[in-house]
Amino acid sequence: MFYISEIQKTTPTAFKTPLQRSIYQTLECLRIPFDRVDTDEAISMDDCVQIDAKLDMKMVKTLFLCNRQQTNFYLFITRGDKPFRSKEFSNALGIARVSFVPSEKMEAMLGTKIGAATVFSALLDRENDVRVVFDKDVLTEEWYGCSDGTTTGYMKVRTEQIVNVFLTFVKHTPTIIEV
Repeated sequence: MFYISEIQKTTPTAFKTPLQRSIYQTLECLRIPFDRVDTDEAISMDDCVQIDAKLDMKMVKTLFLCNRQQTNFYLFITRGDKPFRSKEFSNALGIARVSFVPSEKMEAMLGTKIGAATVFSALLDRENDVRVVFDKDVLTEEWYGCSDGTTTGYMKVRTEQIVNVFLTFVKHTPTIIEV
């Protein structure tokens, strides 16, 4: 049985990664409220269905993509139930086809492992090397469900606070596309 804790509104008492610590410190500093749960390791979107039910929201799917030369990087945020099509993404941005960033580079740039990509990794991208791209459908949701930078911690935050407060704080202007 997949473990999900009771909903909590406070930061964890211990942190698994430096990014996770930074996320909660930043949310506290910006006075952005959240609900969170601790879980067994969740990697697939199927694992997230139970988390969605517990937090009463829909988890986003966050993909870390790059061009073939690995010189342009994209953090693409779309609905969890929406299939990713590289051609549609590339066409919407007017760029060459993209692929997934290798896991070692993802860990170095985003501070997360596969399955834990999160918009909050923008905290580590001080040079704006990563372009944050939202599927327009995500912005219609009241709640934004995502990882806290681990595969065992998930939270919900108001979508407008992610876009208008958090991303402004980290100096990332999101690109909105329709795919």
